[in-house]
Formats: sequence, C-alpha cells, structure tokens
Amino acid sequence: MYGLNRRGFLVGSAAAAATLGHGVASRRLLGADSNPEPERHTSKFKFSLAAYSYRGLLSGESPELTLFDFADDCAKFGLEGTELTSYYFPSPVTTDYLTRLRRHCFRQGLDVSGTAIGNDFGFTPGPERDKQIAQTKGWIEHAAKLGAPVIRIFAGHKKPGVDGATTHKLMVEGIEECCEVAGQHGIHLALENHGGPTSTADGLLELVRDVKSPWFGVNLDTGNFRTDDVYRDIERVAELAINVQVKVVTKTLDGKNEPTDFKRLASILRSSRYRGYVVLEYEEAGNPRAECERYLDSLRDAFNA
Repeated sequence: MYGLNRRGFLVGSAAAAATLGHGVASRRLLGADSNPEPERHTSKFKFSLAAYSYRGLLSGESPELTLFDFADDCAKFGLEGTELTSYYFPSPVTTDYLTRLRRHCFRQGLDVSGTAIGNDFGFTPGPERDKQIAQTKGWIEHAAKLGAPVIRIFAGHKKPGVDGATTHKLMVEGIEECCEVAGQHGIHLALENHGGPTSTADGLLELVRDVKSPWFGVNLDTGNFRTDDVYRDIERVAELAINVQVKVVTKTLDGKNEPTDFKRLASILRSSRYRGYVVLEYEEAGNPRAECERYLDSLRDAFNA
C-alpha cells in the first residue's frame, strides 16, 4: 500500500487523528510497503519566496515585473530557492520559456523550489473535470522542465447538488490520477489546506488518508486554517508536509489577523523533523519588494535561532 509512507499516516479516520494527537503513528507504516520513505533524523530548513507574493507586480495586461525579475529579487534576498506560481507564466507556456527561466534561476544560484496551480477536482465527470485534470497533467510536464520537485495543488470545492461523500471520492480520484502522471516525471503533488474540505486539519487528514500514492504529500500553509487553535492544527499535520508556505499573519475564527509566531512555527517544524523549503507567501497590502525582504530576515532569524 502506498500513501504517505514515511509518516505512516496517522489514523483510520480524522476523528482518531484528533484523539491520538501530535506525532502519534505519523511514521507508522500501513502494512508492508515496497517503497518506504526514508526516516528523517533531524530537521533542516531552506528558504524560498512564492511568486504569489508579487501578484500585483506580475499580473495584468502590462505587468511591472516578469518571473525573471522575481527570481533576481529572490537571489538578492539571499534565498536558496524561488517558487514560481503558474498564474504568472505567459500563455501559452513554451518549452523555450521554461528552459530559459530554469537557466536564469540556476545562474542566480537558485533552486526552483516548487510551483503552484489553481486546480479544482470537485467537478463531476464531464468537460470541466476533464479540463482540470488535463491542466494539472500539463503543468506536471512544465514542472519537470523547470526542475521543480513539487507542485502545490488544491482539492477544490463541493459543487451544488453533489453530496459530501461523492465530493470526497471525486477529489481523491482526481489527485490519484494526476499523481500517477507526476510519479512518471519524479514530481510530487502537495495538497494545500485551502478552504472547502481542507480548511480544517480533520478535513485535510481525511483526504490524505485516502489518497494512495508515494508521490503525494501536504503543502502546509500556515495562514489557511480556520479553527480555534491554528498552531494545534499546524502541529497535527506538520509531519505530513513536503512543502511549507508561511503567511505573516494567521486568522482567528472571527476573522481577526494575528501576527504569525515564527519561533513557535519553527519549533513545530523542528519537532516534526521537517527537511525542506520554508516558503514565504506574503499576502498583505504593503510593498512586497520591501516587505518580503524584511519578513524573510525575520523568518530566517526565527528558524535559525
């Protein structure tokens, strides 16, 4: 059986996950596995910046900056990586563009730490679902040409007239179909906690439990849980993360913003033995070129303390 083998997956149900608590059984294997994940003995952090942070500068009919400019800023900020969000690529995306951008990042000393798409697997069979799956598979090929090891994906949303159980099945099947293609290219798909059924740890864990693929994991977004204790839920899923996006604020249940406690977050990821990219995703109203640099300094100070 496949799935998130290193961490084992926690439980037979999301409710059981809540009962077991942090760290329990997350490395337990679900029976025999011919391709187990290597055990992580210590944490290690690398830092990247999501191009979504520059959305106002990279989008529109006449964008102020290109992804090449964004990569230059990532290098100027002293980062190890750059996360190239799919929304800001020219259409159509050509092999020439991808290879030039990959070369540019390499010559700037940057990994392409990952990329991100805006898919929705909640559609029932038909043209729209076919389109969503085809776009995801197409972006897997783009990621391979970029040298990006992981793609942030969404589960999607429940559609009118479709019950919860059917929606869950549609999402699992869509993810598994795309993971099969991703594995052929050596790419991981990372499911983000992003609204709908993944807005809580229970909802996210329920999907993760049922997706069976060694090319699947969690994109942990620290600002997206809408629960009474955000850090508790971050802790519950941290050992499943293969990519982490950090917002500068978290939200309370009543919608209030609170500054993200970078030191507490670092402690959680260190305890979970996370080894990978910590990606700043700035969504506030300030000038991103100035604010991202400032927040990246604070983030690295907290994680390297």
